[in-house]
Amino acid sequence: MIGIISAMHDELAELLLILKNKKTTVLGNREYYTGTLHHKNVVIVFSKWGKVAAAITTTQLISSFHPSEIIFTGVAGAINQELNIGDIVYGTSLVQHDMDASPLFSKLEIPLLNKTYIETNSNVSLFNSVTHFQTSYFKHIPKKEAEEFGIQSPKIVKGIIASGDEFVSDAVSFNNIKNNIPNLQCVEMEGAAVAQVCYEYNIPFNIIRIISDKADHSAPIDFPVFTKKVASKYAKGILENYCS
Repeated sequence: MIGIISAMHDELAELLLILKNKKTTVLGNREYYTGTLHHKNVVIVFSKWGKVAAAITTTQLISSFHPSEIIFTGVAGAINQELNIGDIVYGTSLVQHDMDASPLFSKLEIPLLNKTYIETNSNVSLFNSVTHFQTSYFKHIPKKEAEEFGIQSPKIVKGIIASGDEFVSDAVSFNNIKNNIPNLQCVEMEGAAVAQVCYEYNIPFNIIRIISDKADHSAPIDFPVFTKKVASKYAKGILENYCS
């Protein structure tokens, strides 16, 4: 069974529409949707925002549904200034940008785990599904909707994703995070927590983030509209192909 997580309902709304044999299980004030995508068993859940919520959701998912792998998807703010709205970040490792237990541990290091960065699982098939989505982009996203957000030719970037319990929206926070984590691609609020849970439970984990804005808000957009109209179609297109 494949576990699929996002922070918000709208990020996976399109995927839920094509889920077959759907059954809903309520655990810990969250709805876990089980069913099939092209004959592959999946469980889909919305974690809510933040690292604690994401860790609770992931732990419950592993304990109750025993997934063979977990994939997180959703939107993120760009730190790499070469990223634009609509681009895809395929995470290679995750770090908590607000973790600081110094001087007992190095800044950003997870206490007692002896790790700062948690690597994702090597998954060629999933990355190929991301690439396939990119090359057939306008089969999934109407050009009118893409143009509404200035999306012309989205690119895929592999790299580091940072998580923290902070909605990064100003230049000071942006620069602090960027300076502390070299080669960082984007920032969000859940991925590193999910990665840590998966690491400790030895569950393969991958993450796909869609750039919805510049994290310093230099290029603001209508976030809810982007998530509903565009980001949810990314998840559907990529994961439907992956499960086929």
